[in-house]
Amino acid sequence: MKTPAGPAAGTRTGPAGRGPADPAAGSGPADPATAPGPPAVSDRPDADDRRAVTGRRRIAFAAYADEDRMPGLLVLLRSLVLNDPAVCEDFLLLHPGLPDSAFDAARRLHPRIVPRTAAGRLDAFRTPGYDTVIVLGPGMVVLGSLTPLLALRTGVAAVPQPGPGGGRTVRDDGLLVIQRQDVTDTVPGTPAEGGASTVHRALTEAGLLEPLGSRYDFPAGRLYDDAPVPASTVVLHFGEDGVGEDQAPSAPAREARERYEMDDEAFRAAYCALPGPKHPELLLHCALPFPEGRRAPVDLVRQVAEVHRQQGRYDEAVALLTAAVADRPDLPRCHETLGISLMALSRYEEAEAHLLLATVSPDFAARAYGQLARLAWLLGRDADAHAYAREGLDADPADGNCHAWYVRTRPAAAGVRAAEPVPAGEQLAHVALFADGQENAGDKVLPEAVRMCFGSDTGPARWHERSVHRLVDGPALEELNARRGIVVGGGGLFLPDTAPNGNSGWQWNIPDDVLARITAPLAVFAVGYNVFDGQRYRRERFAASLRALVGQSSFFGLRNQGSVDRVRELLPRELRDRVRYQPCPTTVARHLGPGPDDGAVRDDTVLINCAYDRAGLRFGHDYGHFLAETAAAVRSIGERAEVRYAAHMPADEKFVHDLRRAHGTTLPVEPLYLFSNDRIRELYRRTRLVIGMRGHAGMIPFGCGTPIISLVSHPKLAYFLSDIDRPEWGLSVHDRSLGTRLAERAAGVLDDHRAAVADVHGRQEHLWSVTRANLTGLQKLFGLPDPFPPGPRAAGPARGLHLPDTRTK
Repeated sequence: MKTPAGPAAGTRTGPAGRGPADPAAGSGPADPATAPGPPAVSDRPDADDRRAVTGRRRIAFAAYADEDRMPGLLVLLRSLVLNDPAVCEDFLLLHPGLPDSAFDAARRLHPRIVPRTAAGRLDAFRTPGYDTVIVLGPGMVVLGSLTPLLALRTGVAAVPQPGPGGGRTVRDDGLLVIQRQDVTDTVPGTPAEGGASTVHRALTEAGLLEPLGSRYDFPAGRLYDDAPVPASTVVLHFGEDGVGEDQAPSAPAREARERYEMDDEAFRAAYCALPGPKHPELLLHCALPFPEGRRAPVDLVRQVAEVHRQQGRYDEAVALLTAAVADRPDLPRCHETLGISLMALSRYEEAEAHLLLATVSPDFAARAYGQLARLAWLLGRDADAHAYAREGLDADPADGNCHAWYVRTRPAAAGVRAAEPVPAGEQLAHVALFADGQENAGDKVLPEAVRMCFGSDTGPARWHERSVHRLVDGPALEELNARRGIVVGGGGLFLPDTAPNGNSGWQWNIPDDVLARITAPLAVFAVGYNVFDGQRYRRERFAASLRALVGQSSFFGLRNQGSVDRVRELLPRELRDRVRYQPCPTTVARHLGPGPDDGAVRDDTVLINCAYDRAGLRFGHDYGHFLAETAAAVRSIGERAEVRYAAHMPADEKFVHDLRRAHGTTLPVEPLYLFSNDRIRELYRRTRLVIGMRGHAGMIPFGCGTPIISLVSHPKLAYFLSDIDRPEWGLSVHDRSLGTRLAERAAGVLDDHRAAVADVHGRQEHLWSVTRANLTGLQKLFGLPDPFPPGPRAAGPARGLHLPDTRTK
């Protein structure tokens, strides 16, 4: 391997278990034209790091500075933060061997300073642990957003400057955007003495140079007298030593630099006062600790508390806001955030009081009433939840959340005959996420699939339904213990930020002391560890609840081996062997109930699905790239079959809108969130191929016998493909050649479809074998007959959880 001259860069030792030179890559907004929304904070010591599984890019800024250049580096850092307040990546501070104390000033300005010993700035070409490195210098000042550079994916981008003889050259001290995948084996060696053409010669010989516009590295030396700095300038370059290369820069250029020569307090205040979105890590770094001796602005306190809440640090959010709202009922936004944070800690009485205070403002009343409806429902107070939802609709008739709660908690209509009561001892209790309305289609199909594992009757005669999010108190515990057994699952219930609670730290809202009093046989069935790559959460409460749950369970089965491994890491050695593999029952749907013959005629269609929850964690800076690549693939696949879009929930349709707006491609939409379970399975059964990003956009069609290609933006998709020994069926959303590879793989499936279907059937056999073996033990545990005896299957479909098809015929 050859790179520009200089010894190998030094390494740093990361947190325990992460090894040397393992960066904590962050995430920031994608291309503003196509960004799906502000990203969540990425991988820190309390975050889940699965980049090797998802292919998420690791990005860093870098600059070389010795002791003399350190003042210029501080100016660079201030300008970078103040002009890109929503971006926070590692900043590699390359240095000749300075003591650690030399970086204290830089650390006060940026939370992710990573010192590394280097011979010079060109050692950035050798930087291990990163995919993209943006090389700056202490003679530069950032005047605009560098976000577009974060989206670059090929070669080495730089600004060609005027060179000797009227030509153009890339200066060694100029801005560089290095894609290390390209330079690892390609950039040739260069003489140690280098000169102004060192980088230029290396890049042009290798064909790697990607020219950038002059605004990204504008020499201050071109400006003289009173010449203004061009308004489009993003990076103003004063030279390696902070001066113009030919002559003193103009007064406006000097003023542009002097704006960032400020003390730490002024810098922090300037950042906190910026409008618009801010990166959570930068906001916490600049806002905390609040100045002593004077009260911090209430809005800033609320912003900091909201960051704590989003990162799962609910107790810190509560502590900040409790002090801020003391004797201040006139702060509705603060009371709202405080109420939500208290609810996440299961301090429901306090939460209700603060949310009621938030309803006094017309601007926040509907939102607060929606939260109050959810709180009352969690506690089993359906009448109160209905009343709160009605109050919210009175405040804003268009509020979707209040409408959903109003419908969900509506009393049964008069005259509707109630079902005949069934002895509790003849039922199984089912604790799960039960989706309704226009919620996730996968979460509608899944509970029925779980029940079909235990027999064809999936309705209330056989099953006692209990939402996983509702608090398990004394009366609820009695109801559960009265059943012949309790089934918890399936689905990605081990996720900290969906309906957070302080009782367990995951989705089942059950305190440890209540869990310990369960006497009915308890089975955790096909549950998934659903934490996103880079997602932060507090492990302590979750790990303690997990230990209690595993100890209390008679069966503990997780839906993929990746979940098994992640959960075992959180358990003491004596409990690890109790965690076993139980595939999601949607993946074996062909074996659970009768359906069309495997040779049934299929429609000449390909379905595609995307997901947008926690979009920053899914896409990072690559959403624009993903959209362009999938647009190309859709056009190519469309030459072989009709491409249609399968929306599991309304938010999924963002892909269709973005695709049409950015690339002029229109797709017809199948709104699965409006379909019955039977119709969802039928749609997936009849198509020829499904390209899906949601977990159940892969597992449901696979279970129906349809070939799949997974768009991997979450570890669970890769885990499933690993379980069936078909990792090649997945493509990372960050893949540089996603469009070409996706089109090629889709063509391979469509061209030999019979073989692809046969491969799916073959992969299913192992999953069904594991499931049958597990069900044999569970039937004995619950005292149930075998629902899958040898011989022909029963003709009747599963009953009870099929939702009506609400589409107009």
